[in-house]
Amino acid sequence: MVDKNDAAFRELEDEMRRERFAALWHQYGIYVILFAAAIVIGVAGSQLWQTWSQSRAEAVGTEYETAVALAHAGKTEEAIAAFGAISETGPKGFATLARLSEASAYLKQNRRAEAFAIFDRLAEDRSTDPLLANLARLQAASLRLGEADFTEMENRLKPLLADGNAWRFRASELLATAALSAGKLDEARALLTPLIADPNLSRGASERIDRLMSGIAAAELGGTRGQAATGQATTSPAPAAATTPAENDKNAETPASAP
Repeated sequence: MVDKNDAAFRELEDEMRRERFAALWHQYGIYVILFAAAIVIGVAGSQLWQTWSQSRAEAVGTEYETAVALAHAGKTEEAIAAFGAISETGPKGFATLARLSEASAYLKQNRRAEAFAIFDRLAEDRSTDPLLANLARLQAASLRLGEADFTEMENRLKPLLADGNAWRFRASELLATAALSAGKLDEARALLTPLIADPNLSRGASERIDRLMSGIAAAELGGTRGQAATGQATTSPAPAAATTPAENDKNAETPASAP
């Protein structure tokens, strides 16, 4: 008798569960379906987006290679137009590279103002990759060399002098050139001395630094002679001897690299 009662209770409980489930499904079932559909659509959409993004990146990569080929072929105006189009519509990474290449193409035509505007804008754009933003900052500063005063050059280049910065060698060299031109011989020597013994310094950079150090010595010798002749300390800054990154880029379609 007890077993029969237990069975009856179990059947009743099962029936009540089914009724509660049916009521819950009737009330909330549509939301369950929508949630499941959202998951399916999200996964499918993500896969489609990745496929589209990869396809788009490949297409833009081909466009970039075509633009570089135009620049190498001497079709600079066409290359500038192609780089400009990529920078407007391409993914962020390709857009930045296209901007830098466009600026280099402008330099090839000696259109320094257009190149400077691009470099300066990229340097100040916080969304630009830090490595490329620092390169743009270095290039912008190189275009201001000889026109800007030492304070401006120091403000532009000081952020690049930190240890570990990929462009610190060229930034130190460039700022030393500005210091030498401004007659700030002690500052110029202080910037160059640590570089001389650096094992990571390239041969070309080492030769440029040797020329700058010779310029400092010549300026100091000229100042000593002037003091002996007039009884006053005079300093005659030597002309800048370093080759700036922007000057290196005049005959190149892609940005200059660190030494």
